[in-house]
Amino acid sequence: MYLSKRNLLLLLLIVTGTFTRCGEFKKPSKPVVTPSKKTVVAGTSPAPEKPAIDTARYNALLLYLNHGITSAHWPVKTTYPFAPPLLPFKRIVAYYGNFYSAHMGILGALPPDNVLQKLQAEIKNWQEADTLIPVQPAIEYIAVTAQGKPGKDGKYRQRMPFSQVDKALALAEKINALLILDVQVGHDSLSNELPRLEPYLKMNNVHLAIDPEFSMKDGAIPSSEIGNFDAGDINYASGYLAQLVHRYHLSPRLLIVDRFTEHMVTNYQSIIKRPEVQIVMTMDGFGMPAKKINTYKQFIASEPVQFTGFKLFYKNDIASAPYKLMTPAEVLKLDPSPVYIQYQ
Repeated sequence: MYLSKRNLLLLLLIVTGTFTRCGEFKKPSKPVVTPSKKTVVAGTSPAPEKPAIDTARYNALLLYLNHGITSAHWPVKTTYPFAPPLLPFKRIVAYYGNFYSAHMGILGALPPDNVLQKLQAEIKNWQEADTLIPVQPAIEYIAVTAQGKPGKDGKYRQRMPFSQVDKALALAEKINALLILDVQVGHDSLSNELPRLEPYLKMNNVHLAIDPEFSMKDGAIPSSEIGNFDAGDINYASGYLAQLVHRYHLSPRLLIVDRFTEHMVTNYQSIIKRPEVQIVMTMDGFGMPAKKINTYKQFIASEPVQFTGFKLFYKNDIASAPYKLMTPAEVLKLDPSPVYIQYQ
């Protein structure tokens, strides 16, 4: 099915309550919702009743992200998420990094106040590029970093002290941003790392990112080659988050998975979609725009999971001519349009 941009926008205005079929604009009204069914996981207390999502608007926004076209791949056919979901009702723009290193991303390259000023300027740019979907700021902090040396326990990863995670949380709270904790396991496993972060992951504004690049299943040193997560690893992470949703009565969790090669994520068809978790596969490669777009098409759009993301590098994307940092308008032309944008 194909809708012209004009008709698609009209459809979205109708379902969001800002335009009537008679052609008159009106103030948005609250969607009509019905009570959701209780879902109880063994060992947890029943969750309080929550309203169902506005499925008409949800479906319309998915179609909007795919530029009015339905295909065999997009929008992905899944069950509706629990309420209230972030996606696709918001587009998330995140700043990434670690406070100990200026080379790992923007978070460590600038003083905190400057980081927030720059992030808020980017938020404005994205909101101007797409006025229909509200932009949600986020801080993606690398809470577990892969290392080139084994360390005391031989796991080739370093866990950040909770004082640094607290610093990232405080930074996010200054602008009502989400906090996304990024995990690079090295020679360790998600089953060892995620429970340690539960004091944060049980907070309603804290979400999770996992990086296959630094999961060294063959025993190689991180960064000497590109690592890998299988569908089983991703299913463990989403299952763990789903348990937290029930245990602590949380809204659906975000699970961000970075990818820029075929091998980085294997058996993508076996990735389980859960109503408690919204999975975003993010294109993590850098270089000239044509290369980034091709990587997105090959490894994100052609192997659909649920939602898509796109990463922009302030330094590596403009390393040499004719490289340049892609604009929001250019990124939004991608098929499908990403709902998660990360700046490193």
